[in-house]
Amino acid sequence: MAMQCDVVLHHGNSIVQHGRVNNRVYVMKLAPADIPEIIRYADDLIRREGYTKIFVKVPESTVDIFSRAGYITEATVPFFFRGKDPAVFMAKYSDPARKETPDATIIAEVLSAALGYAGKRILPELPEGFSLMYATPGDATEIAALYRLVFKTYPFPIHDPEYIRESMQGKIRYVTIRKSHLLAAVASCEIDTENLNAEVTDFATNPLFQGRGFAGILLNRMEADLKNEGILLAYTIARAISRPVNGVFAGAGYQYAGLLPNNTNICGSLESMNVWYKRL
Repeated sequence: MAMQCDVVLHHGNSIVQHGRVNNRVYVMKLAPADIPEIIRYADDLIRREGYTKIFVKVPESTVDIFSRAGYITEATVPFFFRGKDPAVFMAKYSDPARKETPDATIIAEVLSAALGYAGKRILPELPEGFSLMYATPGDATEIAALYRLVFKTYPFPIHDPEYIRESMQGKIRYVTIRKSHLLAAVASCEIDTENLNAEVTDFATNPLFQGRGFAGILLNRMEADLKNEGILLAYTIARAISRPVNGVFAGAGYQYAGLLPNNTNICGSLESMNVWYKRL
């Protein structure tokens, strides 16, 4: 069964995703030259399509322009642009109900538990018989199958081998752990060479191999390689109700940057997401 996904397009020099699956407009990459026109464009889209949220990552210097247009700050990531300037993750809601987080207690408990082992990661060794390597286009079918197994829904079409192959041609790389022919775990990083940051994301472990610390091992490998290449900051947008994922990032020394309420359609429903970042 094909999974529905939102459309990604260029508007001016910016990259925008919008659609019914996440019921939002997401300005994934904002070109400063497109401000303030992009604000009108996003407003038109939600009016026309009836979406309930606009989500955008903006340079700190432009926060006032967005605030005046009805945006609120949800997370702030220092050192986002070339290791210097912060990015502010801002949102505008056309339906106030979308801002409400009925699972706020769980989210707070997960965060508090994660912060309890801040920077205390003890990295497990890769067990005997397992190997860690970057994926090639030939691995795309298996990667997509593992994502289908782990994520009922996802904001990008990672369940489609063709999308995985195409993304490898761009700036996304996938790192895998295998046991001989079996794919045990995968994660990816999307590198922004212009701003010297990388989003580490798409962590999935085959249920047969859970509890072995594979996400932490994959993260550690990606960070080491990114750092060698001159990338200054890694960040992630992680499911706020997932204890393991938030624990992995806090344990690896990531700082908490804020909560994005009801932001992303993942694992079958709209979920709130935590933003974490780390200077490499």
